[in-house]
Amino acid sequence: MTVVLVIFLVTYAVIAIGYLPGFRIDRTGAALLGAIAMIVFGGLAPDAAWDSADFGTLALLFGLMVVSGAFYVAGFYHWVAVRIASLEVRPAVLLAALIAVSTLLSSLLTNDVVVVAMVPLLIEIALGRGLNPVPFLLAFGFASNAGSAGSMIGSPQNIIIAGQMKVSFTQFLVAGAVPALLSMAVIWAVIVLLYRRHWAADNPPVVLAGDKDVAINRREIIKASVVLATVLVCFLFTGLHYPVVALAAAGALLLNRRVVGVSSSDLLGRVDGGLLLLVFSLYVINGAFAQTDYPEAALQWLGGHGFDLHDPYTMLVVISLLSDLADNNSAVLLLAPYADTSQPLVTTAALALGAGFSSNVVNFGSLAGIIVVEGAARRNVRISFMEFFRAGLPVGLACLLLAAVWIAVLQAFG
Repeated sequence: MTVVLVIFLVTYAVIAIGYLPGFRIDRTGAALLGAIAMIVFGGLAPDAAWDSADFGTLALLFGLMVVSGAFYVAGFYHWVAVRIASLEVRPAVLLAALIAVSTLLSSLLTNDVVVVAMVPLLIEIALGRGLNPVPFLLAFGFASNAGSAGSMIGSPQNIIIAGQMKVSFTQFLVAGAVPALLSMAVIWAVIVLLYRRHWAADNPPVVLAGDKDVAINRREIIKASVVLATVLVCFLFTGLHYPVVALAAAGALLLNRRVVGVSSSDLLGRVDGGLLLLVFSLYVINGAFAQTDYPEAALQWLGGHGFDLHDPYTMLVVISLLSDLADNNSAVLLLAPYADTSQPLVTTAALALGAGFSSNVVNFGSLAGIIVVEGAARRNVRISFMEFFRAGLPVGLACLLLAAVWIAVLQAFG
């Protein structure tokens, strides 16, 4: 059992740091090595390792990645950006529009894909208007994380939470949609307060490419929209198994005619295989760890020091801290098996809102935050750790306060 504990701790330590010092190994590589070590040195049989993974969750995640990717390759995000760029409004109003768009898209599509697609376009929009792109990038990233927390299909960790807590799509909306929507006002107010005197850009403007200069496949956008609408109808009004619905949706989008459709390789290229492998590997690692006496001992120790993970407020705090120390997917996979399932809506709210809202505090708290900072840097727009933190801390704390109030509401009416 000591070997299992060492593998478990080392793996999560590397995930928290982001890489293995002295080696070219990132979080996904560390998780995969940890899973292999559990089989080779930890005594976990290959069949048991395979059985420890929740393939329903992985299938659902894969299918929804394909749906989100279809909008990407069809040029939908650029079309949205062009529409926003054409608005003749003041910076504060433009900021509100971007926050609303980010929240909506991130609640329906995988938020990381949305951010990847939109970051370079947002920079062009801002600079094309002679505006400082930093507040718009921060607001879009913040809204992406916060907005995704309100929907089961908004982020990978939400899919994991829904599978663990056995809640439906509608129940997840009840647990998180209201605070996710309210977070838009918080993000807008904080960014406007901090950047009200810093709207102008220091760099010369860059004009955003028009609709005619971008390959936008309207037929594919319509097809993806119909498929997404069908998925939502099935989730809301039928008893069909969610992974089956998601896989059927992926299949429908992958099947395209040679002349007018996008290729399957283009769609599959938007699937985050690294994330799927990370989640699978952590299932194996956590499964091996769960077979030891350490989890029970850890829970007893935490309980003896006033940290009861069955208490939703304690879970809200713990998942928030762990999401920023490691990443929210790893934090959810680690803590969800020990959460209280007797009040699924309350616990779902604590997990989803804690993981989503806290991700905005530091730039490495989520993949979306990392994409914003690194995507901006590639276009000579610098967002330092302190600049991100200066805006992210009040946004994160205020949104977590919203989450705590909403948990109290759910408890009162549960």
